[in-house]
Amino acid sequence: MSNKEIFSNNPLQGVGIEQVVTELVEQYGWELLHAYMRLNCFKNNPDVKSAVKFLRKTQWAQEKVENFYLYRLKNLPRPDDVNYELPPRDRVIPADQKPGEPCELSFTDAKRIHEKKEAKQKARARKQRSSASNPWGN
Repeated sequence: MSNKEIFSNNPLQGVGIEQVVTELVEQYGWELLHAYMRLNCFKNNPDVKSAVKFLRKTQWAQEKVENFYLYRLKNLPRPDDVNYELPPRDRVIPADQKPGEPCELSFTDAKRIHEKKEAKQKARARKQRSSASNPWGN
């Protein structure tokens, strides 16, 4: 099986970052994108050209936007553990998984998701601070 056949089902194949940003903005708008991803390029004087410029320079942000595109806009099922470790453009999407309708998003849902992430980060940091000699993590 060739690489073309393997990646032909990935919605990111042949799609540039500018098109990804444009589709996301048309579907959700700048404010909602900022609420979910918390990228300043979506908040401070949002513009497709400046957002694309930032995303091309910042690999982690580009991957975050591409993940959002795949799993919120294209509504694909979450990847398995092996594919999750790969960048979004390199993921193999099974042939039986086709893009669906865009997810319905809200500001309250974005807030809930970020509160949940913050709680997990605090718990993770607390766990890392504790040790055998200092079990309370002080």
